Amino acid sequence: MASDNDIILRAGGIRHTYTADGVETPVLHGIDLAVRRGEFLMVMGPSGCGKTTLLNILGLMMRPTAGTVEIEGRAVQGLNDAARTALRRNKLGFVFQRFNLLPVLSAEQNVAMTLKLRRESVNGQAVQALDRVGLSAKRRHKPGALSVGEQQRVAIARAIVGRPSVLLADEPTGNLDSRNASMVLDLIAGLNRTDGLTIVMITHNEHLTDRADRVLQMRDGRFEK
Repeated sequence: MASDNDIILRAGGIRHTYTADGVETPVLHGIDLAVRRGEFLMVMGPSGCGKTTLLNILGLMMRPTAGTVEIEGRAVQGLNDAARTALRRNKLGFVFQRFNLLPVLSAEQNVAMTLKLRRESVNGQAVQALDRVGLSAKRRHKPGALSVGEQQRVAIARAIVGRPSVLLADEPTGNLDSRNASMVLDLIAGLNRTDGLTIVMITHNEHLTDRADRVLQMRDGRFEK
């Protein structure tokens, strides 16, 4: 059993309800989760089961209706928006299904945005991150001049350039063909195996789960026993 010092990300009793036009829709029903430092965790489940909502809460992009989140032992509830934003930028990296690259910026400039938002000097770190994903030669290319697989690799470089404690990946292969999906998954798994980066990845593709240290199945806002 992992000790408290081994736990890098913890959630307790996470509940979330969306309210629209006076109608409440419960999505998460008391999620408990402890992620070990250096673990590659996959959360699987069908569309609409609450995976992305959970990831957004773990990533401090949403506040849960109830429950607690801790990052490296630091409780998040009670922090104001500025403190949450600073914690998110300093401790977490994100990879999304739709890449979310700025089309007017080059690959290098997109990656450097992470450092600029943290008010850190770039000092070649963006190029180094692109080299990690095999794209330093295309650092001056804008997203429109890159393949979808290359765009996702730029997004991964952007996520890791700030040396996050945890990488959160939301269906990172969902928009890719099988060849590019395999390449991106190899890259993410390599960051875990080689660098010891803690990764929480959500997916609905059961063929990807053999790379993970642990797989949790989610259905109807709960983890299956």
